[in-house]
Amino acid sequence: MSSSIDADPLVLYGQSFQSRLLLGTARYPSPDLLEAAVRRARPAMLTASLRRQTGPGTPQTDNGFWELMRRLDVPVLPNTAGCHSVQEVVATAQMARELFDTPWIKLELIGDDYTLQPDTLNLVEAASLLIRDGFKVLPYTTEDLVLCQRLVDVGCQAVMPWAAPIGTGRGPINPYALQVLRERLAVPLLVDAGLGLPSHACQVMEWGYDGVLLNTAVALAQDPVAMAGAFADAVQAGRTAHRAGAMAAQESAQPSTPVLGTPFWHHAEPQ
Repeated sequence: MSSSIDADPLVLYGQSFQSRLLLGTARYPSPDLLEAAVRRARPAMLTASLRRQTGPGTPQTDNGFWELMRRLDVPVLPNTAGCHSVQEVVATAQMARELFDTPWIKLELIGDDYTLQPDTLNLVEAASLLIRDGFKVLPYTTEDLVLCQRLVDVGCQAVMPWAAPIGTGRGPINPYALQVLRERLAVPLLVDAGLGLPSHACQVMEWGYDGVLLNTAVALAQDPVAMAGAFADAVQAGRTAHRAGAMAAQESAQPSTPVLGTPFWHHAEPQ
């Protein structure tokens, strides 16, 4: 029997995606494992950094990386990883748009090299400039409610808060803030960075998040292909659970089989 839960695409800037998992393309042991992981997970988008990879059509093609991207036929989400100023962000995004012929950009503006925390003081300005330049901006940010609201105010139709610092795999370190963010903002929210286990991804999806973006947790797994599949399954399970509606937590034990009447022998006097 068909269910209303079946038709549930991720919608970003008016475009529909069948998957709610986005994958990064860095740090895989080999191109073959990257390709196999992508084919197992079937993500909505693949992220790629222009500052860390050689762009297509340039003299120093990086071991067929861009040919692999074309062969996978998954939409590429260029990012501005490694940028430390608004000017760097804008220049990198414009280069990405020209190279990939896409208005999509993952906005990363780093404020601290140790934690890779976003530059929260200048992130809104960078997002505003890119939005006005016609980009579809997916900003990487902290879980700060006011900051995320400002990003929405300048035109971001989706926001990507971290669960924990990039590459740590610690999972959601501030569940309260992430849940408040989900309750207060009406736009799609995707958790980007810090997830290490499929259970982490399932948890944030159960909270009502619209998707997750992963890289290190898959790329550095002992079996990246199997882990990519595990994350894809966990994301879908969490989304389905959220839409199905979880039972309310109870303060005390509740019988799973209600007792409508007590059998007479429970009250019989001992012989």
